[in-house]
Amino acid sequence: MLFSQITDKNAWDFLMGIPGLEASHVWMGIPFCSMYIIALLGNSMILLTVRLDQTLHEPMYYFLCMLAVIDLVMATSIVPKMLGIFWLNSVEIAFDACFTQMFFVHSATAAESGVLLAMAFDRYVAICYPLRYQAILTHQKVTQIGLAILLRAALFMTPVTWMMKRLPYCSSNVIAHSYCEHMAVVKLACADPRASSQYCVVGSTLIVGTDTVFISVSYGMILRAVLRLAKKEARLKAIGTCGSHLCVMLLYYVPGLFSMYLHIFKLGLAPHIQVLVADLYLVVPPMLNPVNYGIKSKQIRKGVFKLFGQRKSLAEPSI
Repeated sequence: MLFSQITDKNAWDFLMGIPGLEASHVWMGIPFCSMYIIALLGNSMILLTVRLDQTLHEPMYYFLCMLAVIDLVMATSIVPKMLGIFWLNSVEIAFDACFTQMFFVHSATAAESGVLLAMAFDRYVAICYPLRYQAILTHQKVTQIGLAILLRAALFMTPVTWMMKRLPYCSSNVIAHSYCEHMAVVKLACADPRASSQYCVVGSTLIVGTDTVFISVSYGMILRAVLRLAKKEARLKAIGTCGSHLCVMLLYYVPGLFSMYLHIFKLGLAPHIQVLVADLYLVVPPMLNPVNYGIKSKQIRKGVFKLFGQRKSLAEPSI
């Protein structure tokens, strides 16, 4: 289906799902649905645990709650629509809804990078300046950091979304993707899209590059401080806490960069491989982040057990 020029905001686009694997869509929806349910339950449990456990009202867990909210937004922005494509053949998406989805997906990825940087800074202050931790990371400072993260993400995505919506679209209105990913949508434009494409690539590279440099510096200084600790137990505890953070960061940055640069450098990979990488990049981290923190954070485990213990005691009838 072709449009001579798509300018009507009430027009509809069509998502292909995973190109080349349409016959397997029904079965592929099962793992994506399972991962989404785990992400919903895990991140909601972290939010509820931190909300109800007063001992967890500290900067580290506030940042963890920010990460949980962003993960929920990221996964919810794409998975329900993906499942509609896989199971109900609901491939239509409105013109404005497509750009709204694009804004939330890419804003969430930029915000998640900012939260990971904030968590690295939190661990740096906690390990290198433990006596000044409460004075440096006050509730006001944590709020300011959170607002700065959201503002940076919005300022990054607003111009690119505006530029994309102004482009005329006169190619096929079939998007070869499971969601309205920037690089997939820009291919449908009949005008030169290099401005928005270059802005997106340069902006993403600067955000990720800047954040990873500061994260690397933070963990380098943390490692130096940890190695100076006298007690072996203290060293192992610090390394364990930071290890879970580093696992989350690797899980986020490596697939994300791989997915972005796949669209820039033609590596001869099949289209369904590129789409699957982009899909998993937005679903797997939200699923594994709460599992990772829940297993490796003793305080979170204790908070969850306490929460369920309280619920159980309330549910038991009095004798």
